Amino acid sequence: MNFNFLSPVSDAVLAHNELLPSQALGKKIKIHSAQHGIPDLDDVQLAIIGVLENRNDLNYIGEEFQLNTIRQAFYSLYPGSWDTAIADLGDIQKGESVEDTYFALKTAVSLLVKKSIIPIIIGGTQDLTYANYRAYDVITPMVNIVNIDSQFDLGDSAKPIKNNSFVGKIILDQPYNLFNYATIGYQTYFNAQEEIDLMDNLYFESYRLGEVSKDITLVEPVLRDANIVSVDLNAVQGSAVGSNQKFSPNGLSGKEICAISRYAGISNKVSSFGIYEYKPSKDDDVTAMLVGQILWYFIEGVNYRVQDDDFLNDRSYQKFITLADDQELTFYKSNKTGRWWIEIPFLSEINNKLKRHTLLPCTHQDYLDACDNKVPERWYKAFQKNCL
Repeated sequence: MNFNFLSPVSDAVLAHNELLPSQALGKKIKIHSAQHGIPDLDDVQLAIIGVLENRNDLNYIGEEFQLNTIRQAFYSLYPGSWDTAIADLGDIQKGESVEDTYFALKTAVSLLVKKSIIPIIIGGTQDLTYANYRAYDVITPMVNIVNIDSQFDLGDSAKPIKNNSFVGKIILDQPYNLFNYATIGYQTYFNAQEEIDLMDNLYFESYRLGEVSKDITLVEPVLRDANIVSVDLNAVQGSAVGSNQKFSPNGLSGKEICAISRYAGISNKVSSFGIYEYKPSKDDDVTAMLVGQILWYFIEGVNYRVQDDDFLNDRSYQKFITLADDQELTFYKSNKTGRWWIEIPFLSEINNKLKRHTLLPCTHQDYLDACDNKVPERWYKAFQKNCL
């Protein structure tokens, strides 16, 4: 694979890595260095890519940034009982234009995903999610994106793309590959009512911060169904990050963002993961360490992936059929993990987006609600999108 556009991890980070104990993560992963070049990726399952692009920040004033502190924090952690090989491929520098950076990221993600390697992107502004999404044009016809964010980032697609308005481009730019877009941890006062209504009208999913903090397990099925997960560090409460990074007194706690990251890792479907809106400041070790721990929990999740959605073998699952609001709903429960799915029927008379019966991840509570004659909201939204 040709990754000539990637620059190596800095000598300062490599020198710091030399001083770490032999059991530290930095000693266990393959690293792109100036001396040895890009490592062999034959047995690699996860690849870290930094993207030093922030020109589409709404408040951009020409500042540069580096990811050295994040790498030092991540390298200093100790791996779990893992058997996945990890590579750090270095950084994509700013291109002549932002579109050049997008093209480089799109190319890197596409090459890695085709090789069954999960790219872990560290940015940079969150509009890079658009380039990540466009990489799937040649991979899969329908994409689900989950955004961990305090805002929906829909914006006006007629205007130039910015870090707070990239989702409108994803929805309206051809080719149309987006099936579902879900936002986890949004805060109502940061979002115009028109955008909240638009999310409902498009049958997209949104989970308020209060809902998520009350029961973090709500978001597991959403992440189980995602191809792309994008994390905006501004979704994290101000007390958990450094001075330059503070955005809001309310937000996800450090523990909650790490739990969400682990759910993303456990998902068999998530094939790219990004952390964006990192704004380093002097002596800010805490934000870098938080990003390092978010990465750690994602990798931990990937190591505990279980293939539990093969429903061809009758002994691998239990099937439940119930009526809710005159709809016959079919649920599946994995005997291996206890995770639940609900069937979305294929409507042959409609030119729909589904070509066969599709299983949508859900919770045990969704089944209990259906038994109580309540149609699960996730099923309803997916069914309606299918009919559009």
